[in-house]
Amino acid sequence: MSLEARDHGDGTLYVARDEAERGSKAPFFVVYVTEDRSRRWGYFCSNCETLDTAVDSMGRIQCNGCSNLHKAEEWDAAHE
Repeated sequence: MSLEARDHGDGTLYVARDEAERGSKAPFFVVYVTEDRSRRWGYFCSNCETLDTAVDSMGRIQCNGCSNLHKAEEWDAAHE
């Protein structure tokens, strides 16, 4: 599947719509710096169409625009 080019301040980023993580409102798609998918950049929120997302050390992804949230796959009470 081809990548979707998106302008982002300093250049172009590439959204991989075939690489998704489930979100509470809509999927998050993996974003790359390069078209060959060799350098990963972050995530794209498909709910509000933004690149303004954050990932924490537990693997949670959150959109800073609409609060779409992907919870970590594995949860350990020791991290709380």
